[in-house]
Amino acid sequence: MINAPRSLLLLGSALLTACAHQGGTLTVQKQSQCPLSLSPGQQLVLTLPSNPTTGFRWTVRDDAGALLESLGPEVYSNPEDAGLVGSAGQSTWRFQAKQPGEGHLLLTYQRPWEPEVAPEQTFDCAIRVR
Repeated sequence: MINAPRSLLLLGSALLTACAHQGGTLTVQKQSQCPLSLSPGQQLVLTLPSNPTTGFRWTVRDDAGALLESLGPEVYSNPEDAGLVGSAGQSTWRFQAKQPGEGHLLLTYQRPWEPEVAPEQTFDCAIRVR
């Protein structure tokens, strides 16, 4: 006799695996995860470490606009358990792949009032929508 909860768990796991291969959401947190290959309609969630209390902000320099559609503005969050004023958090952007092609998603991390200073960090990711 098959255990019903276990059967449902196995079925659910198989369905999630199938969905992940047919599109779904791709989450990226590091430059080392690039280049990216997406399918039209697939969502991309980009999350990078951020600490606006230092004056540094991520700025989108190239959003691969011909390939990606922004699903909203940057969302900043910090860990609720940190309890420290000025502690670091993360910035998150959501995109959806629109049409086939190739491009770059480029962000820089710098103080907005110091445009002549080289960015503290750069996130440059090749994007391919197939």
